Amino acid sequence: MSGLMAGIGSLPLAVFRLVVYLLFTALCMPVQALAVAWKLPLRSRFPVWYHRRCLRLLGVELEVTGTPSHAHPTLFVANHGGYLDISILGALIPGSFVAKSEVGTWPLFGWLAKLQRTVFVDRKRGSTHTQRDDIVSRLQDGDNLILFPEGTSSDGNRVLPFKSALFSVAALETGHGPLVVQPVSVAYTKINGMPMGRALRPFLAWYGDMDLGPHLVRLAGLGRVTVAVTFHPPVTLLGLGSRKALSAHCESTIAAGLAAALSGRSLPPPASDPALVPQ
Repeated sequence: MSGLMAGIGSLPLAVFRLVVYLLFTALCMPVQALAVAWKLPLRSRFPVWYHRRCLRLLGVELEVTGTPSHAHPTLFVANHGGYLDISILGALIPGSFVAKSEVGTWPLFGWLAKLQRTVFVDRKRGSTHTQRDDIVSRLQDGDNLILFPEGTSSDGNRVLPFKSALFSVAALETGHGPLVVQPVSVAYTKINGMPMGRALRPFLAWYGDMDLGPHLVRLAGLGRVTVAVTFHPPVTLLGLGSRKALSAHCESTIAAGLAAALSGRSLPPPASDPALVPQ
């Protein structure tokens, strides 16, 4: 597969895109830094604008099904295929990410994560209580958060088992009732308009021991990339009864959405259940 991957993409296109991306990012970072420092409303809206321009620069086209929750706050829960997910979801959701603490130490991406007010979590045993308190504090402030419950990135072909511990934050009561949780499926589906098979999905998914630099160059050298994003009906922990039930529901819903998008199918309209879906 490595030979196949090496033969796809344009190096000149990759260099052009990455140079423009770095220059554009260098211009945007001070704006966001000031918005965060002065606690301006712009600090939530500006990253959406930034990520949308980054996707356009990289040739990424989004096919969106469903509607993002308009409740504030909302905990968005998504599958994770790699760093591209950040711009994909960041372009659609005005909010901050929940990420493992190592991300904060990465060059450039760590700085960007901090500017988007990412909540960093240490997944070591015994630290869950502190991490939960940090997340609850942000939700109580009305901030939307985006969580990747797999705890790591996958190959983009399947959903890894969800870690249910952090779903306990969904017990939070907001000013409008139980916290809204919305499952989101992200599927890498096409390159240059052609359906992408399992062998080509590692061009977009970044996982395991892949080197970031070469992967980023290959991704930037692709032509047009299509990503299907499905916003599933919102739910609440109260409606599902327990943290583990909420985690299992989100995992199965997102997995079904991913499988449908990768196979080119459409999910049937979900049955409306007032006990699960916030009104």
